[in-house]
Amino acid sequence: MTSFNNINPPKVLQSPRRGKTFGGFDSHEFKLLKKLPLGEIKYFESTGSTNDEALAWAAKGAPDLSLVIADEQTAGRGRLDRKWFTPRGTALAFSLILRPATDSHLSRTIGLAALSIADALIQHGLAPQIKWPNDILLNRKKTAGILIETVWSGAEVDSMVIGMGINVHKGSIPPQALLQFPATSVEDELGHPANREVMLDNVLSAFISRRPQTDSEDFIKSWEALLAYLGEQVQVRAGEDDLYTGELLGLDPDGGLRLRDEHGRIITASVGDVSLRPRA
Repeated sequence: MTSFNNINPPKVLQSPRRGKTFGGFDSHEFKLLKKLPLGEIKYFESTGSTNDEALAWAAKGAPDLSLVIADEQTAGRGRLDRKWFTPRGTALAFSLILRPATDSHLSRTIGLAALSIADALIQHGLAPQIKWPNDILLNRKKTAGILIETVWSGAEVDSMVIGMGINVHKGSIPPQALLQFPATSVEDELGHPANREVMLDNVLSAFISRRPQTDSEDFIKSWEALLAYLGEQVQVRAGEDDLYTGELLGLDPDGGLRLRDEHGRIITASVGDVSLRPRA
């Protein structure tokens, strides 16, 4: 675990009621999180969406690395407006506010979040893969997802909100009828329950440690090394009409996905309205 020395503990603006706990969180204390160089913390026992809370807070000037956590989300969402299932007491649902931010590094910011979750899972003895651009897999099943949204000030990006959801306990997996991709939980893969506070601390510690490295070539190499389906035939759908099929080669310097199609042409897919699947 990364150690951060000489920091001012983050201010907890909203915390669990005394006597209430959040999957291992010491109620009213957030002992592990207070060791991290975060901005401020808001905790909700239940909310519609941590990203919505964070976007509103960011628009009011929340400091860099401020954190919104919820034990339950009733209107959580992922990319392409897909519903994100977060029952009480089962998952990690949190959003991190970044400033300053720039939309030119959106793809690398997604990679930063994905690598941070992967790092935390590796610390638990698991072998995650990153399903580009925003999902984390265990045994080729979805375990976590990322949603990045921005707050604008005129034509400039004022701040960025990174929403992350992790299936920690078995009860976090959506009903089969809601699944668009096979899913699993950390508990299922470990064979025993995991502590949500420790998992959250691991993710945030990795995020803070990796953040200064996002402009480096090594960052792209680390991201690329964990790509799911590397060297395999995949399909990438961009928008409603464009479907590309080819061998997944890796990433370009901006974090875009590189494919080689059946004619030997190199195709690059950028982060956006894009979905990736292994070829049937």
